Amino acid sequence: MAKEITARELNPEIFIRERVEEIRQTVGDGWAINALSGGVDSSVVTMLGHRALGERLKTVFVENGLMRAGEAEQVTGFFQSLGVEVEVVDSRAEFFAALKGVTDPEEKREAITQTFYRDIFGRLVRERGAKHLLQGTILTDVDETVAGIKRQHNVFEQLGIDPQAAFGYRILEPLIQLRKDGVRKVGQALGLPPELFQRVPFPGPALAARVIGEATPERIETVRQATQVVERMLSGHGAFQYLAILHEDRVTGMRDGRRDFGRQIEVRCWDSIDARTATPTRLPFEILEQLAGELVEAVPGVVSVTYNIASKPPSTIEAV
Repeated sequence: MAKEITARELNPEIFIRERVEEIRQTVGDGWAINALSGGVDSSVVTMLGHRALGERLKTVFVENGLMRAGEAEQVTGFFQSLGVEVEVVDSRAEFFAALKGVTDPEEKREAITQTFYRDIFGRLVRERGAKHLLQGTILTDVDETVAGIKRQHNVFEQLGIDPQAAFGYRILEPLIQLRKDGVRKVGQALGLPPELFQRVPFPGPALAARVIGEATPERIETVRQATQVVERMLSGHGAFQYLAILHEDRVTGMRDGRRDFGRQIEVRCWDSIDARTATPTRLPFEILEQLAGELVEAVPGVVSVTYNIASKPPSTIEAV
């Protein structure tokens, strides 16, 4: 288990200097590749890698069809302004093929893991002659996997998987001693804009983790639209994370003043520091009422909205 560096004891400048040197020594004169999702962890790893390797790090945004609306354009635009070129790889067909008929949360994570690391990045590494993949695994990912809370798609050693043998490349994890609050400090010290280092956490399996049951393109689009509404309406309330979850069952509700039978969205909004524990944000009822009205009006097929008031732990569903 990696030794934790807490946010309180973290010196971001020393941490950056040490990790940059470690990456340089490990990769040597070769090439490395990294996946950029636009989340805090992957954004920080991208900047560390490019500071260490420059043009010898190839940064890729995998368009898997499971991301938030406009994510590829927004993320590549951010990093282009920082001098980092990002290649967008369209892999939507491969991911939806892997997810077809899969309903179990852990099986969905496994399908995404294999498609991402074995198929997509296995191919990219071979094509580009890279021998290393940089990724943003943090200590909380390891903790949750070891504890059985949920399997993180980017944790391998703890699951007995050798990436070199399984996928053909070595994985470097420069953030594995940090938690989210420490990663944010490093991101700020690296010069990332607040829009990146202060982003709300987003799961590695993306919106597939926020669909209960099969993650079809139609169901992903529903939760994508709901996510837009939730993030727009709750972004100013100071919560650690806020998200929309699409339930599998259809329910009776009201739309346009008439009874309707359709989808149900669950909204979660949490207060936390590092995602290990969280409590539901005590939002005013007026905000919840407005949010429910907007979701029913703006998202086709949605007729019911619930607000989850359970704390974490325990986690009762996959959508974290």
